[in-house]
Amino acid sequence: MTVDYHTYALGDFELQSGDVLPDAKLVYQIYGQLNPAQDNVVVLPTFYTGNHSRNEGFFGTDRAIDPARHLIVSINLFGNGLSSSPSNTPAPFNGAKFPNITLFDNVKAQHQLLTNILAIDRIALVTGWSMAGCQSFQWAAQYPGMVKAILPFCASAKTAEHNIVFLEGVKAALQADATYDDGNYQTPPIKGLKAFGRIYAGWAFSQTFYREQMYRLQGFDNAEELLQDWEQDHLHWDANDLLCMLWSWQQGDIAHQPTYDGDFKAALAAIEAGTIIIACDNDLYFRPEDNALEVEHIKNGELRIYRSPWGHCVASPGNDPEFERFLDAAIDQLLE
Repeated sequence: MTVDYHTYALGDFELQSGDVLPDAKLVYQIYGQLNPAQDNVVVLPTFYTGNHSRNEGFFGTDRAIDPARHLIVSINLFGNGLSSSPSNTPAPFNGAKFPNITLFDNVKAQHQLLTNILAIDRIALVTGWSMAGCQSFQWAAQYPGMVKAILPFCASAKTAEHNIVFLEGVKAALQADATYDDGNYQTPPIKGLKAFGRIYAGWAFSQTFYREQMYRLQGFDNAEELLQDWEQDHLHWDANDLLCMLWSWQQGDIAHQPTYDGDFKAALAAIEAGTIIIACDNDLYFRPEDNALEVEHIKNGELRIYRSPWGHCVASPGNDPEFERFLDAAIDQLLE
């Protein structure tokens, strides 16, 4: 089997909680080459249920991010089944015993990869969709002097309370499956995983998307077919992995680190990177109103709102070509 990624052995990795994850691993892939000026590095963290391969939909030949012009480092989240996760970590930290991981931990590990292994000390851009965008904010606050620009899309610097409640719903559905057994399942909690996917589909797209039956653009004849597809997609995931990443998402807050001691406005004000935030007007959980409050405190920040009934999934590659052009125009501006 051909392996299309690299693995960075972090060793015994100390987490923000004080716990130590032994023999921690960070999986990543590189596209393109570092230029002589060493100023063409683009970092793409992964989104929830994403991996480095799925990030390939955000760059390419003649795109704003192009391997012919940029060194692209695509880095997998802890918990996504490739980097250290409940499903691939040996006892005694496997499964339900896997420690809680914050976005601070993720970005700390990514920083170690870039500086210690790739010898990179400047980043032209950190960008990404959803949870990857949350990591873009995290990078800019955690290592402000290293990051020239960020472009989070359909994301936030702090997970909103309503967003947390949405995630509590899908989590509760998964954990209600008796097979789940507090994370100590011997076989996959099929009913719980299906319920997780089915509920999630109601939040991923807007009311207008369903009213206008836009799922037909994806090849589905009716909403039930779309729901069944979301069920099947989540059956490919380990339940504890999903919940590991979900916990990281819920705890998202760039001020949750010693430098800012919980002062969210101070954390936003510390961002030196040129910042363009892209929100979708019909995103049901990363709301433009939250981004508007954030950008008020980012000195080089701008909020751009894209209007689409696709909702949060407007950014999923292939759904809306106009969004791709909108995104690329903003990235071009930041990379000039």
